[in-house]
Parts: sequence; C-alpha cells; structure tokens
Amino acid sequence: MVLMSTLSCCLKNIANAEKRGKRQVLIKPSSKVIIKFLKVMQKHGYIGDFEIVDNHRSNKIVVDLNGRLNKCGVISPRYDVSLGEIEKWVINLLPSRQFGFIMLTTSQGIMDHEEARRKRIGGKILGFFY
Repeated sequence: MVLMSTLSCCLKNIANAEKRGKRQVLIKPSSKVIIKFLKVMQKHGYIGDFEIVDNHRSNKIVVDLNGRLNKCGVISPRYDVSLGEIEKWVINLLPSRQFGFIMLTTSQGIMDHEEARRKRIGGKILGFFY
C-alpha cells in the first residue's frame, strides 16, 4: 500500500486517537508541513505538546492529546483561496464562527484563516480543525 498524503494520514490518526480517548498518538512519517500544522493546532490549544523522534529516516512525532479536538481533516486538492473567498470556506467547513480554524499555506508560511485575514493575504487551503 502506498501512502498518498502524509498530512491526511497524520490528521486521521489524531482524530481516531481522540475519538478513542487516548492520551498520546504516534505519527509517522513526519514532514515540515505536518510540524507547522501541529504548531498552529498547539498555539490554539487543540493539542498538547509534541515531540519529534529522530530515527535517521523520516522521523516520528509523539503528540499529547488533551481531549479538545472534535474533528480535523485535509482539503484535497489544495484549492486557491483569495482573501474574499476565505469567508465562504469558513461557512462551508466550520460548524460555527466562534470556534475552529482553516489552515492556509501562503507566501508567508502556513497559518490559520484569521491570521491570513489580518495580514490580508490568500493562499492554498490545507485543512481544518475544530
């Protein structure tokens, strides 16, 4: 079996472990995109700390869960999103305007939709979590 999307596999593992009530989850393989995605999730308090384990191949990540995450997923293909279209995607993907975030990859790095709106830039949509 061939792994098509490492980010999709990572978020699916986190969501399944969260549903089962686990305290930790092991994610492999690791990538720069996954690490940046996890940093934003950690900044907003949806996951606890995470640790990168170097195994001289493609690294592993151990993520501490705190039970706050309801759902997370990847949007494939990575659609182009302009500044005006961000609101349309928020309405379609998130259950409420009060909580949840859409992740974008922009020319200034990977960030959530609120930060992209503050910086007034668009980009490509990566995924969401709430």
